[in-house]
Amino acid sequence: MLKKILIANRGEIAVRIVRACAELNIRSVAIYTEPDRYGLHVKRADESYSLGDDPLAGYLDPLRIVNLALETGCDAIHPGYGFLSENAEFARICEQKGITFIGPSSQVIHRMGDKTQARDAMREAGVPITPGSEGNLQDLDEAIALAEQIGYPVMIKATSGGGGRGIRRCDSKQELTQQYPRVISEATKAFGSAEVFLEKCIVNPRHIEVQILADDEGNVIHLFERDCSIQRRNQKLIEIAPSPQLTDDLREHIGSLAVKAAQAVGYKNAGTVEFLLSGNEVYFMEMNTRVQVEHTITEQITGVDIVREQIRVASGLALSHRQEDISYRGYALQFRINAEDPKNDFLPSFGRISHYYAPGGPGVRVDTAIYTGYEIPPFYDSMCLKLIVWALSWEEVIARGQRALDDMRLHGIKTTATYYKQILQHPDFQKGDFDTSFVPDNMQLLQYSDKRHPSEVALAIAAAIAAYSAA
Repeated sequence: MLKKILIANRGEIAVRIVRACAELNIRSVAIYTEPDRYGLHVKRADESYSLGDDPLAGYLDPLRIVNLALETGCDAIHPGYGFLSENAEFARICEQKGITFIGPSSQVIHRMGDKTQARDAMREAGVPITPGSEGNLQDLDEAIALAEQIGYPVMIKATSGGGGRGIRRCDSKQELTQQYPRVISEATKAFGSAEVFLEKCIVNPRHIEVQILADDEGNVIHLFERDCSIQRRNQKLIEIAPSPQLTDDLREHIGSLAVKAAQAVGYKNAGTVEFLLSGNEVYFMEMNTRVQVEHTITEQITGVDIVREQIRVASGLALSHRQEDISYRGYALQFRINAEDPKNDFLPSFGRISHYYAPGGPGVRVDTAIYTGYEIPPFYDSMCLKLIVWALSWEEVIARGQRALDDMRLHGIKTTATYYKQILQHPDFQKGDFDTSFVPDNMQLLQYSDKRHPSEVALAIAAAIAAYSAA
């Protein structure tokens, strides 16, 4: 078993990994830049080290992080998600320096991070992919010719893209002509690569992803699926496990495709295979070679600790579970509570949290790194809290989600919590009938009242009195 792990990340995922290390009796090492000096992951880890004043540079310097791991006696690095988690060079440096990278090999990360190589691998493995270019586009003329062949709408995508960036839908030749250079520009700035490819746009699909685990011995299992169709501009908002929209036969089919995809590339550790569904047609979209933000809901329905399994596999141990051991029970929802103002085009709302009270009760889990008095810095992702609820039935989990969102008190910033309560009340959501068009097709849900609950008003008055008295 590994003895000491450096966590190359920040925020709630770093706290999550610290907790997994503690349960495995492994020492944890946190890193931070100046804005994160008072971060919860810094407080909770066994050791912590500064990477300097720049908010981002330290988190994005693979060689410095690996050298720090060596200097502090770590035998492994966990990258979390975001930052360098899917950076093949980071994994390669770990391999060269003799540090265990808690994730797949650098070769697999590179292959699956290149969207055209990933499509080629899936095509060879017999996993269905969306019609599109067989490789990177050479120029606009090739893009136009292919679009006319497969039919509009089409998607122009950055080959090295991710996180919803470097993607543009084109409904006509005119739009393709306009968007093509824009995607290249965005891809170059965001990912350091001007390579793009084209694929058929599956209109209003369901976005379904499958959690897989694989070890050194060639064992690959899936932990069923998550429905990520509730999203805005390709950014997930509410995730669901399992999908209320899948039949048992379709669930089994998609799970087997995810296992086949992982086996085809010699995958090891935790990963996610993402699909688009149109009717009963399934199309491979991409593979995420890391732990996902929404791994929590899979843990809730299966009882499998995914981060623990990551560490065990990286230690050279076999998976704790066989496929026949895996079952699911009930439903789980995850709400990404973002520091944003939904009524103001989701404008970021960074600042100091004046009061925070976590929701609780049966079937409620909170993964976060915030606390009362914490200052949310403006340099990172706007997600400040993950609220996860579980219940035995679909109706019960919706009711529990409403109750937990009502329970939570988070003052000092705007968040997406109230908006999510509107989604839970929508008849289509309650029937489990939705796809990726749900958010743009229901803009009226943003017209909710900002009127505060009496308890919030009382709390605000009490805080004002306390501040006055202290002065």
